[in-house]
Amino acid sequence: MIGASAAIAMLWAAVSSVTSGPVPYNDVVAADEVRVETPAATVGSAEIETSLNAEQAELMASDPDWRASARLYHAGGGGATGNDSLGCRPIAMRTVAVDPRVIPRRTKLFIRETVGLRLADGTIHDGYWYASDTGGAIKGQKVDLYTGHGRGSMSQAQRLNMRTLTIVDAGDFDGCPPAWTTASN
Repeated sequence: MIGASAAIAMLWAAVSSVTSGPVPYNDVVAADEVRVETPAATVGSAEIETSLNAEQAELMASDPDWRASARLYHAGGGGATGNDSLGCRPIAMRTVAVDPRVIPRRTKLFIRETVGLRLADGTIHDGYWYASDTGGAIKGQKVDLYTGHGRGSMSQAQRLNMRTLTIVDAGDFDGCPPAWTTASN
């Protein structure tokens, strides 16, 4: 079996002997039969069809309470460590760090842009987040979305980084943010 670089070299030699001038790179790549397309990303894809329950549909249609610029943060490797500002363990893809002067802590948030987000374990995000953390760099209309442990956990939400998110107040919560199995109930 011939390697891809050898095939391109042979193709280049064949093409250059026929023409007198340089051959555009796109023409060489298009003629390469060994070429493999990169598969579409499934983690963090915005192409997921979701069915909304009545509460989610109402929150999607309502006017936003806040518009905030999003950042991502993670645990380990220079990211967050320990508990959030309420003393709770942060929940990946549920915990949000906020400026409490803008968004009160203990607020259940509905972030429209996260509805249908495919997570690393294959589940689909329902849009609910919990304002249970604060941060020194969170000033004004900014939020930090906690993605989990390690830099790799950020890939599922990378398309949200540095974007302005539409946030609706979905009520309050007591205690710590709920785990994934009970969060949207």
